[in-house]
Amino acid sequence: MARLADLFSPKDMTVGTPWKRIVEFSIPMLIGNIAQQLYNTVDSIVIGRYVGDNALAAVGSAFPVLNFLLVLFVAVASGASIMVAQYFGAKDRERLSRSIGVCITLTAIVSTLIMVISPFAIRPMLVFINTPESILDWCEDYLLILLVGNWGFSYFNILSGILRGLGDSFSALVFLLISTALNVVLDIWFVAGLNMGVPGVALATVIAQTVSAVLCIIKLKKMDDLFDFNLNMMKPIKEYVLQLLRLGLPSGLTQVIFSLAMITVQSLTNTFGEMIIACNVIVMRVDGFAMMPNFTFGITMTTFAGQNVGAKKMKRVELGTRQGLAIAVGVSTVITIIILIFGRYLMNIFTDTAELVDLSMRMMRILAVGYIAMAVTQVLSGVMRGAGDTVTPMWLSLITTIFLRVPIAYGIAYLTRSAEYPNGRPESIFVSLLIAWVFGAIITVIFFKKGNWKEKALLKDVR
Repeated sequence: MARLADLFSPKDMTVGTPWKRIVEFSIPMLIGNIAQQLYNTVDSIVIGRYVGDNALAAVGSAFPVLNFLLVLFVAVASGASIMVAQYFGAKDRERLSRSIGVCITLTAIVSTLIMVISPFAIRPMLVFINTPESILDWCEDYLLILLVGNWGFSYFNILSGILRGLGDSFSALVFLLISTALNVVLDIWFVAGLNMGVPGVALATVIAQTVSAVLCIIKLKKMDDLFDFNLNMMKPIKEYVLQLLRLGLPSGLTQVIFSLAMITVQSLTNTFGEMIIACNVIVMRVDGFAMMPNFTFGITMTTFAGQNVGAKKMKRVELGTRQGLAIAVGVSTVITIIILIFGRYLMNIFTDTAELVDLSMRMMRILAVGYIAMAVTQVLSGVMRGAGDTVTPMWLSLITTIFLRVPIAYGIAYLTRSAEYPNGRPESIFVSLLIAWVFGAIITVIFFKKGNWKEKALLKDVR
Protein backbone atom coordinates (compact mmCIF):
# COMPACT_ATOMS: atom_id res chain seq x y z
CA MET A 1 0.00 0.00 0.00
CA ALA A 2 2.87 2.34 0.76
CA ARG A 3 4.28 1.95 -2.74
CA LEU A 4 0.86 2.66 -4.27
CA ALA A 5 0.59 5.83 -2.19
CA ASP A 6 4.06 6.86 -3.42
CA LEU A 7 2.89 6.69 -7.02
CA PHE A 8 0.18 9.27 -6.32
CA SER A 9 2.41 11.61 -4.31
CA PRO A 10 4.30 14.62 -5.68
CA LYS A 11 7.85 13.81 -6.79
CA ASP A 12 10.60 16.00 -5.39
CA MET A 13 13.00 15.95 -8.35
CA THR A 14 15.61 17.92 -6.41
CA VAL A 15 16.76 14.77 -4.59
CA GLY A 16 17.73 11.25 -5.61
CA THR A 17 19.47 10.00 -8.74
CA PRO A 18 18.46 12.36 -11.60
CA TRP A 19 17.95 9.72 -14.30
CA LYS A 20 15.75 7.62 -12.01
CA ARG A 21 13.56 10.63 -11.22
CA ILE A 22 13.35 11.45 -14.93
CA VAL A 23 12.28 7.91 -15.86
CA GLU A 24 9.78 7.68 -12.99
CA PHE A 25 8.15 10.91 -14.15
CA SER A 26 8.29 10.11 -17.88
CA ILE A 27 6.64 6.68 -17.96
CA PRO A 28 3.18 7.79 -16.70
CA MET A 29 3.28 10.77 -19.07
CA LEU A 30 4.15 8.57 -22.05
CA ILE A 31 1.27 6.23 -21.28
CA GLY A 32 -0.96 9.28 -20.91
CA ASN A 33 0.06 10.61 -24.32
CA ILE A 34 -0.82 7.27 -25.90
CA ALA A 35 -4.17 7.35 -24.10
CA GLN A 36 -4.78 10.87 -25.41
CA GLN A 37 -4.15 9.67 -28.97
CA LEU A 38 -6.58 6.80 -28.44
CA TYR A 39 -9.10 9.26 -26.97
CA ASN A 40 -9.26 11.18 -30.25
CA THR A 41 -9.08 8.06 -32.39
CA VAL A 42 -12.09 6.42 -30.71
CA ASP A 43 -14.21 9.54 -31.33
CA SER A 44 -13.41 9.31 -35.04
CA ILE A 45 -14.00 5.54 -35.26
CA VAL A 46 -17.38 5.69 -33.50
CA ILE A 47 -18.73 8.63 -35.49
CA GLY A 48 -17.42 7.22 -38.78
CA ARG A 49 -18.79 3.71 -38.21
CA TYR A 50 -22.20 4.62 -36.74
CA VAL A 51 -23.10 7.90 -38.44
CA GLY A 52 -21.15 8.12 -41.69
CA ASP A 53 -18.40 9.84 -43.67
CA ASN A 54 -20.06 13.26 -43.65
CA ALA A 55 -20.32 13.19 -39.87
CA LEU A 56 -16.66 12.22 -39.67
CA ALA A 57 -15.83 15.11 -42.00
CA ALA A 58 -17.85 17.45 -39.77
CA VAL A 59 -15.84 16.49 -36.69
CA GLY A 60 -12.61 16.84 -38.67
CA SER A 61 -13.59 20.27 -39.99
CA ALA A 62 -14.10 21.48 -36.44
CA PHE A 63 -10.50 20.68 -35.44
CA PRO A 64 -8.93 24.00 -36.62
CA VAL A 65 -11.20 25.94 -34.25
CA LEU A 66 -10.53 23.49 -31.42
CA ASN A 67 -6.79 23.62 -32.03
CA PHE A 68 -6.69 27.37 -31.48
CA LEU A 69 -8.63 26.86 -28.26
CA LEU A 70 -6.16 24.16 -27.22
CA VAL A 71 -3.22 26.49 -27.93
CA LEU A 72 -4.61 29.03 -25.45
CA PHE A 73 -4.82 26.53 -22.61
CA VAL A 74 -1.53 24.85 -23.54
CA ALA A 75 0.04 28.29 -23.03
CA VAL A 76 -1.52 28.76 -19.60
CA ALA A 77 -0.77 25.16 -18.59
CA SER A 78 2.86 25.50 -19.68
CA GLY A 79 3.32 28.67 -17.66
CA ALA A 80 1.54 27.09 -14.69
CA SER A 81 3.78 24.02 -14.77
CA ILE A 82 6.97 26.13 -14.78
CA MET A 83 5.84 28.45 -11.97
CA VAL A 84 4.63 25.57 -9.81
CA ALA A 85 7.81 23.54 -10.45
CA GLN A 86 10.12 26.39 -9.45
CA TYR A 87 8.22 27.39 -6.32
CA PHE A 88 7.79 23.75 -5.32
CA GLY A 89 11.54 23.26 -5.73
CA ALA A 90 12.20 26.41 -3.68
CA LYS A 91 9.79 25.15 -0.97
CA ASP A 92 8.07 28.56 -1.12
CA ARG A 93 4.58 27.73 0.17
CA GLU A 94 3.01 31.19 -0.26
CA ARG A 95 4.18 31.77 -3.80
CA LEU A 96 3.31 28.20 -4.76
CA SER A 97 -0.19 28.68 -3.33
CA ARG A 98 -0.73 32.00 -5.09
CA SER A 99 0.57 30.64 -8.40
CA ILE A 100 -1.90 27.76 -8.29
CA GLY A 101 -4.71 30.09 -7.22
CA VAL A 102 -4.05 32.53 -10.08
CA CYS A 103 -4.03 29.65 -12.59
CA ILE A 104 -7.43 28.49 -11.36
CA THR A 105 -8.92 32.00 -11.41
CA LEU A 106 -7.54 32.88 -14.85
CA THR A 107 -8.88 29.61 -16.25
CA ALA A 108 -12.35 30.40 -14.85
CA ILE A 109 -12.34 33.84 -16.48
CA VAL A 110 -11.18 32.60 -19.90
CA SER A 111 -13.52 29.57 -19.85
CA THR A 112 -16.51 31.77 -19.05
CA LEU A 113 -15.66 34.21 -21.86
CA ILE A 114 -15.45 31.32 -24.33
CA MET A 115 -18.74 29.92 -23.06
CA VAL A 116 -20.51 33.28 -23.53
CA ILE A 117 -18.99 34.26 -26.87
CA SER A 118 -18.97 30.90 -28.69
CA PRO A 119 -22.74 30.69 -29.50
CA PHE A 120 -22.41 33.92 -31.48
CA ALA A 121 -18.99 33.27 -33.04
CA ILE A 122 -19.03 29.61 -34.09
CA ARG A 123 -21.10 29.79 -37.28
CA PRO A 124 -19.34 32.90 -38.71
CA MET A 125 -15.98 31.22 -38.03
CA LEU A 126 -17.05 28.02 -39.79
CA VAL A 127 -18.29 30.00 -42.78
CA PHE A 128 -15.01 31.96 -42.82
CA ILE A 129 -12.93 28.76 -43.11
CA ASN A 130 -15.14 27.57 -46.01
CA THR A 131 -16.89 24.70 -44.20
CA PRO A 132 -19.08 22.84 -46.75
CA GLU A 133 -22.80 23.59 -46.42
CA SER A 134 -23.58 19.87 -46.17
CA ILE A 135 -21.78 19.54 -42.83
CA LEU A 136 -22.07 23.10 -41.49
CA ASP A 137 -24.91 22.35 -39.05
CA TRP A 138 -23.16 19.27 -37.66
CA CYS A 139 -19.95 21.27 -37.19
CA GLU A 140 -21.83 24.00 -35.38
CA ASP A 141 -23.60 21.55 -33.06
CA TYR A 142 -20.34 19.76 -32.27
CA LEU A 143 -18.42 22.95 -31.48
CA LEU A 144 -21.28 24.57 -29.57
CA ILE A 145 -21.47 21.68 -27.10
CA LEU A 146 -17.69 21.49 -26.68
CA LEU A 147 -17.15 25.22 -26.26
CA VAL A 148 -20.13 25.95 -24.04
CA GLY A 149 -19.03 22.98 -21.93
CA ASN A 150 -15.33 23.85 -22.11
CA TRP A 151 -14.85 24.11 -18.32
CA GLY A 152 -13.98 20.42 -18.01
CA PHE A 153 -11.52 20.51 -20.90
CA SER A 154 -9.96 23.76 -19.66
CA TYR A 155 -9.54 22.75 -16.05
CA PHE A 156 -8.24 19.27 -16.81
CA ASN A 157 -5.44 20.72 -18.96
CA ILE A 158 -4.53 23.41 -16.41
CA LEU A 159 -4.77 21.22 -13.32
CA SER A 160 -2.79 18.44 -15.03
CA GLY A 161 -0.06 21.02 -15.70
CA ILE A 162 -0.09 21.97 -12.02
CA LEU A 163 0.15 18.33 -10.95
CA ARG A 164 3.09 17.80 -13.31
CA GLY A 165 4.79 20.88 -11.89
CA LEU A 166 4.45 19.30 -8.45
CA GLY A 167 6.13 16.18 -9.83
CA ASP A 168 2.91 14.12 -9.86
CA SER A 169 2.50 12.80 -13.40
CA PHE A 170 0.93 9.54 -12.17
CA SER A 171 -2.31 11.06 -10.86
CA ALA A 172 -2.76 12.99 -14.11
CA LEU A 173 -2.30 9.69 -15.99
CA VAL A 174 -4.88 7.83 -13.89
CA PHE A 175 -7.43 10.62 -14.31
CA LEU A 176 -6.80 10.67 -18.07
CA LEU A 177 -7.27 6.89 -18.31
CA ILE A 178 -10.55 7.15 -16.37
CA SER A 179 -11.67 9.93 -18.69
CA THR A 180 -10.68 7.93 -21.78
CA ALA A 181 -12.56 4.82 -20.66
CA LEU A 182 -15.65 6.88 -19.77
CA ASN A 183 -15.48 8.66 -23.12
CA VAL A 184 -15.44 5.33 -25.00
CA VAL A 185 -18.46 4.01 -23.09
CA LEU A 186 -20.44 7.24 -23.50
CA ASP A 187 -19.50 7.54 -27.19
CA ILE A 188 -20.95 4.11 -27.95
CA TRP A 189 -24.01 4.64 -25.73
CA PHE A 190 -24.90 8.10 -27.02
CA VAL A 191 -24.16 7.45 -30.71
CA ALA A 192 -24.90 3.74 -31.24
CA GLY A 193 -27.49 3.32 -28.47
CA LEU A 194 -29.35 6.64 -28.35
CA ASN A 195 -28.70 7.70 -31.98
CA MET A 196 -27.55 11.16 -30.91
CA GLY A 197 -25.09 11.45 -33.81
CA VAL A 198 -22.38 14.14 -33.78
CA PRO A 199 -23.78 15.94 -30.70
CA GLY A 200 -23.51 12.62 -28.82
CA VAL A 201 -19.74 12.48 -29.37
CA ALA A 202 -19.33 16.08 -28.20
CA LEU A 203 -21.49 15.52 -25.11
CA ALA A 204 -19.55 12.35 -24.22
CA THR A 205 -16.29 14.31 -24.42
CA VAL A 206 -17.60 17.14 -22.23
CA ILE A 207 -18.84 14.74 -19.53
CA ALA A 208 -15.62 12.65 -19.53
CA GLN A 209 -13.36 15.70 -19.33
CA THR A 210 -15.45 17.26 -16.57
CA VAL A 211 -15.10 14.09 -14.49
CA SER A 212 -11.31 14.14 -14.93
CA ALA A 213 -11.18 17.84 -13.97
CA VAL A 214 -13.17 17.17 -10.79
CA LEU A 215 -10.78 14.35 -9.89
CA CYS A 216 -7.83 16.74 -10.34
CA ILE A 217 -9.46 19.28 -7.99
CA ILE A 218 -10.08 16.61 -5.36
CA LYS A 219 -6.44 15.53 -5.64
CA LEU A 220 -5.16 19.10 -5.23
CA LYS A 221 -7.44 19.67 -2.22
CA LYS A 222 -5.70 16.76 -0.50
CA MET A 223 -2.27 18.35 -0.95
CA ASP A 224 -2.77 20.91 1.81
CA ASP A 225 0.57 19.93 3.33
CA LEU A 226 2.28 21.60 0.33
CA PHE A 227 0.15 24.67 -0.39
CA ASP A 228 -2.98 26.55 0.65
CA PHE A 229 -6.03 25.90 -1.50
CA ASN A 230 -8.55 28.58 -0.54
CA LEU A 231 -10.37 31.64 -1.92
CA ASN A 232 -7.82 34.07 -0.50
CA MET A 233 -5.06 32.50 -2.61
CA MET A 234 -7.17 32.76 -5.79
CA LYS A 235 -7.09 36.54 -5.94
CA PRO A 236 -5.82 37.48 -9.44
CA ILE A 237 -2.72 39.42 -8.38
CA LYS A 238 -1.35 41.33 -11.38
CA GLU A 239 2.29 40.25 -10.95
CA TYR A 240 1.39 36.55 -10.91
CA VAL A 241 -0.89 36.88 -13.93
CA LEU A 242 1.82 38.64 -15.93
CA GLN A 243 4.39 36.06 -14.85
CA LEU A 244 2.10 33.25 -15.95
CA LEU A 245 1.51 34.85 -19.34
CA ARG A 246 5.21 35.66 -19.81
CA LEU A 247 6.11 32.03 -19.28
CA GLY A 248 3.18 30.47 -21.09
CA LEU A 249 2.48 32.59 -24.16
CA PRO A 250 5.74 31.73 -26.00
CA SER A 251 4.81 28.02 -25.77
CA GLY A 252 1.34 28.81 -27.07
CA LEU A 253 2.76 30.89 -29.89
CA THR A 254 5.09 28.03 -30.78
CA GLN A 255 2.07 25.77 -31.25
CA VAL A 256 0.41 28.41 -33.45
CA ILE A 257 3.56 28.54 -35.57
CA PHE A 258 3.54 24.77 -36.02
CA SER A 259 -0.14 24.84 -36.99
CA LEU A 260 0.38 27.56 -39.60
CA ALA A 261 3.41 25.78 -41.05
CA MET A 262 1.48 22.52 -41.30
CA ILE A 263 -1.33 24.27 -43.17
CA THR A 264 1.16 25.89 -45.56
CA VAL A 265 2.97 22.62 -46.29
CA GLN A 266 -0.36 20.79 -46.63
CA SER A 267 -1.25 23.08 -49.52
CA LEU A 268 1.93 21.88 -51.26
CA THR A 269 1.14 18.26 -50.40
CA ASN A 270 -2.28 18.57 -52.02
CA THR A 271 -0.68 19.44 -55.38
CA PHE A 272 0.98 16.02 -55.55
CA GLY A 273 -2.30 14.10 -55.82
CA GLU A 274 -4.39 11.70 -53.75
CA MET A 275 -1.73 8.99 -53.38
CA ILE A 276 0.77 11.40 -51.80
CA ILE A 277 -1.93 12.90 -49.58
CA ALA A 278 -2.83 9.42 -48.32
CA CYS A 279 0.88 8.63 -47.88
CA ASN A 280 1.35 11.80 -45.84
CA VAL A 281 -1.58 10.88 -43.58
CA ILE A 282 -0.10 7.43 -42.89
CA VAL A 283 3.41 8.74 -42.27
CA MET A 284 2.17 11.49 -39.95
CA ARG A 285 0.10 9.01 -37.94
CA VAL A 286 3.13 6.81 -37.40
CA ASP A 287 5.14 9.97 -36.73
CA GLY A 288 2.65 10.96 -34.02
CA PHE A 289 3.42 7.84 -32.01
CA ALA A 290 7.15 7.90 -32.82
CA MET A 291 7.47 11.48 -31.59
CA MET A 292 5.65 10.85 -28.29
CA PRO A 293 8.77 9.91 -26.26
CA ASN A 294 10.54 13.07 -27.42
CA PHE A 295 7.68 15.33 -26.35
CA THR A 296 7.37 13.39 -23.10
CA PHE A 297 11.04 13.84 -22.23
CA GLY A 298 10.78 17.52 -23.15
CA ILE A 299 7.97 18.09 -20.62
CA THR A 300 9.75 15.95 -18.04
CA MET A 301 12.92 18.02 -18.32
CA THR A 302 10.87 21.20 -17.93
CA THR A 303 9.62 19.95 -14.55
CA PHE A 304 13.04 18.60 -13.54
CA ALA A 305 14.82 21.84 -14.43
CA GLY A 306 12.08 23.98 -12.89
CA GLN A 307 12.21 22.28 -9.51
CA ASN A 308 16.01 22.23 -9.35
CA VAL A 309 16.38 25.81 -10.55
CA GLY A 310 13.90 26.77 -7.84
CA ALA A 311 16.06 24.90 -5.33
CA LYS A 312 19.18 26.66 -6.74
CA LYS A 313 20.77 23.33 -7.72
CA MET A 314 22.24 24.26 -11.09
CA LYS A 315 24.89 21.51 -10.96
CA ARG A 316 22.06 18.99 -10.61
CA VAL A 317 20.27 20.58 -13.58
CA GLU A 318 23.39 20.06 -15.70
CA LEU A 319 23.82 16.45 -14.54
CA GLY A 320 20.14 15.69 -15.10
CA THR A 321 20.31 17.26 -18.56
CA ARG A 322 23.18 14.97 -19.59
CA GLN A 323 21.41 11.89 -18.22
CA GLY A 324 18.03 12.88 -19.64
CA LEU A 325 19.61 13.55 -23.03
CA ALA A 326 21.28 10.13 -23.03
CA ILE A 327 17.97 8.41 -22.21
CA ALA A 328 16.01 10.36 -24.84
CA VAL A 329 18.58 9.77 -27.59
CA GLY A 330 18.74 6.07 -26.66
CA VAL A 331 14.95 5.67 -26.86
CA SER A 332 14.79 7.57 -30.17
CA THR A 333 17.55 5.41 -31.61
CA VAL A 334 15.59 2.26 -30.72
CA ILE A 335 12.44 3.77 -32.30
CA THR A 336 14.38 4.63 -35.45
CA ILE A 337 15.68 1.06 -35.74
CA ILE A 338 12.16 -0.35 -35.20
CA ILE A 339 10.75 1.92 -37.91
CA LEU A 340 13.46 0.95 -40.38
CA ILE A 341 13.02 -2.79 -39.73
CA PHE A 342 9.27 -3.12 -39.08
CA GLY A 343 7.93 0.04 -40.75
CA ARG A 344 6.19 -1.87 -43.51
CA TYR A 345 4.05 -3.72 -40.98
CA LEU A 346 3.08 -0.39 -39.42
CA MET A 347 2.03 0.96 -42.81
CA ASN A 348 -0.08 -2.15 -43.44
CA ILE A 349 -2.24 -1.26 -40.43
CA PHE A 350 -3.60 1.68 -42.40
CA THR A 351 -3.87 0.23 -45.91
CA ASP A 352 -3.63 -2.99 -47.95
CA THR A 353 -2.58 -1.15 -51.11
CA ALA A 354 0.98 -2.34 -51.83
CA GLU A 355 1.92 0.77 -53.81
CA LEU A 356 0.84 3.05 -50.97
CA VAL A 357 2.70 0.93 -48.40
CA ASP A 358 5.89 1.11 -50.49
CA LEU A 359 5.54 4.86 -50.95
CA SER A 360 4.88 5.48 -47.26
CA MET A 361 7.82 3.33 -46.23
CA ARG A 362 10.11 5.21 -48.60
CA MET A 363 9.09 8.54 -47.09
CA MET A 364 9.34 7.18 -43.55
CA ARG A 365 12.95 6.14 -44.16
CA ILE A 366 13.75 9.77 -44.97
CA LEU A 367 12.36 10.94 -41.62
CA ALA A 368 13.50 8.10 -39.35
CA VAL A 369 16.91 9.43 -38.31
CA GLY A 370 15.34 12.80 -37.59
CA TYR A 371 13.75 11.48 -34.40
CA ILE A 372 17.20 11.31 -32.82
CA ALA A 373 17.77 14.98 -33.67
CA MET A 374 14.35 15.86 -32.22
CA ALA A 375 15.26 14.09 -28.97
CA VAL A 376 18.13 16.57 -28.54
CA THR A 377 15.91 19.55 -29.37
CA GLN A 378 13.09 18.56 -27.03
CA VAL A 379 15.29 17.79 -24.01
CA LEU A 380 17.38 20.96 -24.22
CA SER A 381 14.36 23.14 -24.98
CA GLY A 382 12.58 21.56 -22.02
CA VAL A 383 15.46 22.50 -19.70
CA MET A 384 15.47 26.08 -20.98
CA ARG A 385 11.73 26.38 -20.44
CA GLY A 386 11.99 24.92 -16.96
CA ALA A 387 14.57 27.57 -16.06
CA GLY A 388 12.13 30.27 -17.17
CA ASP A 389 13.46 30.91 -20.68
CA THR A 390 10.46 30.15 -22.87
CA VAL A 391 11.33 32.77 -25.49
CA THR A 392 14.51 31.14 -26.89
CA PRO A 393 12.78 27.81 -27.75
CA MET A 394 9.98 29.83 -29.38
CA TRP A 395 12.42 31.68 -31.65
CA LEU A 396 14.24 28.47 -32.52
CA SER A 397 10.93 26.88 -33.52
CA LEU A 398 10.05 29.95 -35.58
CA ILE A 399 13.37 29.83 -37.43
CA THR A 400 13.34 26.10 -38.18
CA THR A 401 9.65 25.85 -39.04
CA ILE A 402 8.73 29.05 -40.87
CA PHE A 403 12.03 30.32 -42.25
CA LEU A 404 13.62 26.95 -42.99
CA ARG A 405 11.19 24.08 -43.50
CA VAL A 406 8.53 25.85 -45.58
CA PRO A 407 10.95 27.55 -48.06
CA ILE A 408 13.02 24.36 -48.43
CA ALA A 409 9.90 22.26 -49.14
CA TYR A 410 8.71 24.63 -51.86
CA GLY A 411 12.27 25.17 -53.13
CA ILE A 412 13.01 21.46 -53.59
CA ALA A 413 9.62 20.92 -55.20
CA TYR A 414 10.31 23.76 -57.65
CA LEU A 415 13.82 22.57 -58.54
CA THR A 416 12.73 18.95 -59.10
CA ARG A 417 9.89 19.65 -61.54
CA SER A 418 9.89 17.37 -64.56
CA ALA A 419 7.56 15.72 -67.05
CA GLU A 420 7.03 12.88 -64.58
CA TYR A 421 6.69 15.24 -61.60
CA PRO A 422 5.17 18.49 -62.93
CA ASN A 423 4.77 19.87 -59.40
CA GLY A 424 8.12 18.58 -58.18
CA ARG A 425 9.13 15.43 -56.34
CA PRO A 426 6.95 14.59 -53.31
CA GLU A 427 10.07 13.77 -51.28
CA SER A 428 10.45 17.53 -50.85
CA ILE A 429 7.87 17.44 -48.02
CA PHE A 430 9.84 14.95 -45.97
CA VAL A 431 13.38 16.05 -46.85
CA SER A 432 12.51 19.58 -45.75
CA LEU A 433 11.20 18.26 -42.44
CA LEU A 434 14.35 16.21 -41.85
CA ILE A 435 16.60 19.21 -42.60
CA ALA A 436 14.55 21.39 -40.23
CA TRP A 437 14.83 18.79 -37.44
CA VAL A 438 18.61 18.37 -37.81
CA PHE A 439 19.30 22.09 -38.13
CA GLY A 440 16.97 22.75 -35.19
CA ALA A 441 18.97 20.33 -33.03
CA ILE A 442 22.25 22.00 -33.98
CA ILE A 443 21.16 25.55 -33.17
CA THR A 444 19.42 24.40 -29.98
CA VAL A 445 22.71 22.90 -28.77
CA ILE A 446 24.50 26.16 -29.63
CA PHE A 447 22.04 28.36 -27.73
CA PHE A 448 21.90 25.94 -24.81
CA LYS A 449 25.69 25.96 -24.46
CA LYS A 450 25.73 29.77 -24.50
CA GLY A 451 23.96 29.47 -21.15
CA ASN A 452 21.79 32.60 -21.31
CA TRP A 453 18.86 30.52 -20.09
CA LYS A 454 20.52 30.26 -16.67
CA GLU A 455 20.01 34.00 -16.18
CA LYS A 456 16.24 33.52 -16.36
CA ALA A 457 16.28 31.30 -13.29
CA LEU A 458 14.00 31.81 -10.29
CA LEU A 459 10.78 33.78 -10.31
CA LYS A 460 12.13 35.98 -7.55
CA ASP A 461 10.52 39.21 -8.67
CA VAL A 462 7.01 38.15 -7.68
CA ARG A 463 5.78 38.92 -4.19
